[in-house]
Amino acid sequence: MTKKQSSEGLISARRSENEPMRGCEIIRESLVNQGVKHIFGYPGGASMEIHHALNKTDKIQLILTRHEQGAAFAAGGYARVTGEVGVCMATSGPGATNLITGIQDAMMDSIPLVAITGQVPTSVIGMDAFQESDIVGATKQMTKHNYLIQDIDSIPEIFAEAFYLAKSGRPGAVLIDIPKDIQQSYTIPNFSRKYKRPGYQPNYEANPRQIKQAAKAIKQARKPVIYCGGGVISSNASEELVKLVEKTGIPVTTTMTGLGSYPEDRDNALHMLGMHGTEYANLAVSQADLLIALGVRFDDRVTGKVSEFAKHGKIIHVDIDPAEINKNKLADIPITSDLKEALIKLNETVEPGDYERWLEQIAEWKKNRPLRYKSSGEKIQPQAVCEKLSELAPDDAIISTGVGQHQVFTALHYTFKHPRTWVSSCGLGSMGFGLPAAIGAKLACPDREVINVDGDGSFMMNQQELAAAVQHSIGAKTIILNNHHLGMVVQWEDRFYGGDRGDTYIGEPAVDFLKISEGMGVKAARVTEKSELEAGIKQLLDHDGPFVLEVVVSYEEHVLPMIPSNGTIDDMIVPDF
Repeated sequence: MTKKQSSEGLISARRSENEPMRGCEIIRESLVNQGVKHIFGYPGGASMEIHHALNKTDKIQLILTRHEQGAAFAAGGYARVTGEVGVCMATSGPGATNLITGIQDAMMDSIPLVAITGQVPTSVIGMDAFQESDIVGATKQMTKHNYLIQDIDSIPEIFAEAFYLAKSGRPGAVLIDIPKDIQQSYTIPNFSRKYKRPGYQPNYEANPRQIKQAAKAIKQARKPVIYCGGGVISSNASEELVKLVEKTGIPVTTTMTGLGSYPEDRDNALHMLGMHGTEYANLAVSQADLLIALGVRFDDRVTGKVSEFAKHGKIIHVDIDPAEINKNKLADIPITSDLKEALIKLNETVEPGDYERWLEQIAEWKKNRPLRYKSSGEKIQPQAVCEKLSELAPDDAIISTGVGQHQVFTALHYTFKHPRTWVSSCGLGSMGFGLPAAIGAKLACPDREVINVDGDGSFMMNQQELAAAVQHSIGAKTIILNNHHLGMVVQWEDRFYGGDRGDTYIGEPAVDFLKISEGMGVKAARVTEKSELEAGIKQLLDHDGPFVLEVVVSYEEHVLPMIPSNGTIDDMIVPDF
């Protein structure tokens, strides 16, 4: 989608024969017209017509996942590393409802996704038919838009519009629900019909006056910080961000979704901020006189107590979604625009101010208050695993994660240098995301290493997708940081519940991840001692195909720093050494 693209679009024709087609065939051709190459799905009675139609083209490959949630997460992983629309598909009823978590995940992290669901025949909709669910009603609040197709002739138009909506403006999820009788019916399709969305007009071009105001504020500031999020990656604006930093020298901190938008090995990188962000990033934001917020939504995991967040400075907020401007934090200079377009214009005029003392202060914080953890005998620290992986993996490796301590350890201790190399459920925080997302990412980028760093609890939620990786020869790899506990919940129990345990120990009976992996045809190994760690990671990286490396780590380790919910920097918990 370019800034000049209109909300009225032409649906390209791929079929010249003036002959009837079944609805399922029109769906297939509509997907081909949108450039879809891969779909993740699971068939059932209400969707099998579409599966059969897809099997009659070599232009689209369907990846049979082992659970519909896995299909939605895999499509999300595919979309995150490509920027293109990920597609998942399920049958009606439980198949459709199993997609919901992945749909909400895509919506929360602004990921372009189209979910296709089969539905019971139109004649029995609303009659509690077998495997009926109102998936359109269920997903109204978690999609940009959704459709129940009731007219076979509308299929080409709806599919073209759905893909446009999913990818344009602020990306998100769109659902298309298709009754079985519509799939089975015949019509002569018209692929040249136009779709119109006159009420949907994303603003791609920044107001020149606001750009001028932003440039003036940057010049006048003495303690500026750039705070960037997933919007930088969605708009493919990392190159422009780097140019802005090179031109001004302003330090950069990122949200979790923004990891990789600015190279973390550069001096200006403050790394991640927020609840589990670095001390120096949070200190810098708390004392900044200008916060340049790029493609962010001032999430509660970043701000803590909103009234105290960045309260000492002006705020420039650039976002393509006008609903985010002034939603959580008032902006002094609001700019509704595609981020890339805004940064291109800003880079044409911006000049640096006098930041010398500020940069010296930040350098001092980075030296004296770095990320740190204590080595503990022969126990393997999860932080050390992430650091060793970062050292050994190729620069362009793609890292996915589940959700929990392992996710944050990876975010903090793996060095991300490129956009679209970090794949994680950040807004929704859905456990079980890592493995299927890695499968989707590896399918999209078959020539790159794709490694899922997971926890034992999170991995078990979708471990069945190992079988999908084997069946389709998708070489996604996994490192399980096994602490035999639900680590992040345990950390909260230790910090805020007096160490009282509430169903967070999952070590008994012990799960044998090697047997589970090998039982699905996946090579696996286990590391229990520090001396084995490097060799284990090299074995994983050198293996051609899916691989699972279990690393037994200490459950006592906490993710630090930590700012408790609704806290401030004054409440930050840091290592006591």
